[in-house]
Amino acid sequence: MRIHLSIRMLLKLVVLLLFHLVVANFVDSLQQLSCHPEESSALLQFKESFIIDKSASSNDGAYPKVSSWKPAVGGNSSCCSWDGVECDVMTGHVIGLNLSSSYLYGSFDSNSSLFSLVHLQRLSLSDNNFNYSQMPSSIRNFPSLPHLDLSASFFSGQVPSEVSPLSKLTYLNLCCNILENETSPDNPQRLLKLQPSDMRSLVQNLTSLETLYLSVINISSIIPVSLTNLSFLTSLKLRQCDLFGEFPVKIFSLQNLEVLSVRYNQDLTGYLPDFNRSSPLVSLKVGFTMFFGTIPSSIGKLNSLQELDVAQCNFSNSLVPSALGNLRQLTHLDISKSRFEGPIPDSLANLTQLTVFRVSTSSLTGPIPSWLGNFSKLVYLDFAYNHLSGSIPASFSNLINLEILYLQSNNLSGVVEFQMFQKQQNLYQLQLSGNNFEFVTGSNIMNATLRQFTVLALGSCNLKEFPYFLQNQTNLERLDLADNKFSGEVPNWFWNLSKETLVLLDISGNLFSGELPAVIPWVNLMCLRLSVNTFHGRLPIPPPSLVEYGANNNNFTGEISPLLCSMSSLWFLDVSKNNLSGMLPQCLGNFSDGLILLLLGSNSFHGMMPQSYNNRSSLRMIDVSHNQLQGQLPKSLANCVMLEYLVVSNNQFSDVFPIWLGTLPELKLLAMRHNRFNSVIGQSRTNVDFPKLRILDLSFNNFTGEIPPLFPDITVNKSTYMSIDVLYQVNGYYIGRRNDYSITLAIKGLDLYYSKIQEGFAAIDISNNKFEGKIPEFTGNLKELRSLNISSNILIGSIPSSLGNLRNLESLDLSHNKLSGQIPQQLTRLTFLENFDVSHDNLTGPIPQGTQLTSLNSTSYEGNPGLCGDPLPKCRNQEAPQLPPSTKEDSDSGSAGTLEFDLKFCLAGIGSGFVVGVVLADVAITRRQELFLKIVGMVRLMIWKR
Repeated sequence: MRIHLSIRMLLKLVVLLLFHLVVANFVDSLQQLSCHPEESSALLQFKESFIIDKSASSNDGAYPKVSSWKPAVGGNSSCCSWDGVECDVMTGHVIGLNLSSSYLYGSFDSNSSLFSLVHLQRLSLSDNNFNYSQMPSSIRNFPSLPHLDLSASFFSGQVPSEVSPLSKLTYLNLCCNILENETSPDNPQRLLKLQPSDMRSLVQNLTSLETLYLSVINISSIIPVSLTNLSFLTSLKLRQCDLFGEFPVKIFSLQNLEVLSVRYNQDLTGYLPDFNRSSPLVSLKVGFTMFFGTIPSSIGKLNSLQELDVAQCNFSNSLVPSALGNLRQLTHLDISKSRFEGPIPDSLANLTQLTVFRVSTSSLTGPIPSWLGNFSKLVYLDFAYNHLSGSIPASFSNLINLEILYLQSNNLSGVVEFQMFQKQQNLYQLQLSGNNFEFVTGSNIMNATLRQFTVLALGSCNLKEFPYFLQNQTNLERLDLADNKFSGEVPNWFWNLSKETLVLLDISGNLFSGELPAVIPWVNLMCLRLSVNTFHGRLPIPPPSLVEYGANNNNFTGEISPLLCSMSSLWFLDVSKNNLSGMLPQCLGNFSDGLILLLLGSNSFHGMMPQSYNNRSSLRMIDVSHNQLQGQLPKSLANCVMLEYLVVSNNQFSDVFPIWLGTLPELKLLAMRHNRFNSVIGQSRTNVDFPKLRILDLSFNNFTGEIPPLFPDITVNKSTYMSIDVLYQVNGYYIGRRNDYSITLAIKGLDLYYSKIQEGFAAIDISNNKFEGKIPEFTGNLKELRSLNISSNILIGSIPSSLGNLRNLESLDLSHNKLSGQIPQQLTRLTFLENFDVSHDNLTGPIPQGTQLTSLNSTSYEGNPGLCGDPLPKCRNQEAPQLPPSTKEDSDSGSAGTLEFDLKFCLAGIGSGFVVGVVLADVAITRRQELFLKIVGMVRLMIWKR
């Protein structure tokens, strides 16, 4: 037995020795393997066509792989040993080239020597910068290529049709050739485009595909149904491709599909099917699409699912689906911006593997459940912008891996001490703003060991003094201390805070006073919000990197420094409601083509408005109201084709009406009240003048002539507010800036300030001018009008019955004119009318009864001796007649027509006097009739005097 064991052990040793010899020989042969000279030369030539630039690659771990490529001294080079090069061990041909993240910069020529490597089976050039080169059509030289990765390398233009014949492809990645758009980071500039026909060909021909990544390519197509035939497909990513139509539901049934992402295709519809347990789905992302229906309860059967993103879809579930609690393997869950309401269901307590949990911007109520403390793997928790109440659970101290915590803009309350975050040594983003917390900043915080934050938002936390631990923060990028109870001067140490890293500072909405440094010290600052305090002295000069400068509602004095004009990155400038003076720097018109908001109102500026605005202007909002500006409006404003909001009210401008502003395609609000504008307003030249105008205020000027047709009748979304919303990126973070439209309108003689205006709101105020003639008939076509004020002019004629068509009208002021005739019965249709004023005109006859017109105060009708009926004294000897609705011909007919009516004189002796009653039957009101009625009134007065 022992002899047999020894022989067996000896045989094993011999086999092991032979194995090592074979492996050694194999490794030695690899080291000695020489690639073909022509391929080595081609690779070296390819290397020389680019330069090494560290900014060309962004991934961690990037390095210049081609640096190791050097020809052998005095002989053939073994390129098979070069970094990123793979050779066939049998033939020596180059079959693989992986130059991803290699710092390559330069143009990619279609004649590149790379395309002579016809044996390539794997080509990866991702994360380089090929300087917007066209994707080379020479890709056809690789007919046997199974793996192609050209992602994130700044290729541009059309995806060549030569990709489709590469029928051996199993892996194709053309994703993410983009330029980031800081104005709208969720909508980057896509550099590649794939024709719908090429998309169809690609899907039909590449039947061996296992991985297809075409995200952020402009495809603008439906998803080809033939995609459902790719039976080997395991991973499909079509994020942000402008796909539309209905998503083929059979794709969900592909038996090998593990990863599916169609996020950010906002016109793509579809629904989630009934899932079964055999589905291999690991990642499902359909967020920010038009997917509808419900999130089916069968989703709980997806035992392999680890990532689920259904944010901002049109699912009709009103509650968070409890079936989600069955997905125990889930690591990523994003159901944000949905219609979910009610409490967070306890069934989700099973999701203890979650690392990312996002349910922001919904309507969740109730407390934050304490079982969240069991989610020990949680890294990112976002419950922001809900209606959650109660306090932060003490169990949050167990979330030791937490890095990001967003709870801002809820109804949370209670005492917050930093000790509860002491165990979370990885926490670097904390947002608690917009709640009702009582934040404790005692000495125990001074002694606590705190990590370095990059984002810290403690707005509306009832802070009265600075958290002193801020003095030790050196890595802050965003600091929000807005809307607290700070007072006095900003401490000196604050200006040394995170000098090199801070990009956003918000200390608005406090009681800070004192002067600020002449120059803001943060060299990379992009957003500075100082608004709504009591700072005084001169405006500080920010760094050139600034994008947003908000210093409104303070006591700043002096002039605007021309140094602001050197800030080429500035998009928002709001210094309104201060005590600034002097002349406006003329460079404010064109100092930055990217400037979007220019808000200078409520100061003491004088002189001319900046005169030069070029056709590259991005301005969308200009407000220079409540200053002492003079002269004419600059005609170069017509170059501001994105302008939506122009307010020049309460100045000393002297000019004719700027009819040329009618060419601005986006202008919605134009306010010019309280100036010296004058003369007749020219007629609209084309039917596209002022195509989107919603609010026009020309009151308190010296305009003459007839009322011109300047106002279109359009239908808009009535559920939102008029605002300018811009999202921009600050060091990878998205910063939102919203400026609501605001305006002051005169309602019944009172100036009412509208801080927010609904999109459905439309108003005309041309009061206190010298407009003459009649109220034009086209006014009755402006069916979106909510407010119409044409008071204090010299208008004549009758009130057009067509005003009864303005069914949305809430305020109508026709007072202080020379209007005559009766109040049309058609005005009783205005059921939303709250303010009505026809005082101090020459109106006669009865006020239409039984409507809201009779519920108004008598001051709405005073100064019209011929009016009668509630709320004025009753008309004598009769109740006010209800006139039949006028036909189109019944409306104001001027002096035309014949006097046709029946007069019935009813004479009754009353004592020694007479009463003359006049009843008009089916009267067509004309100027002769009006004269007749005046005569009757005089006769009646004479009889009474007798």
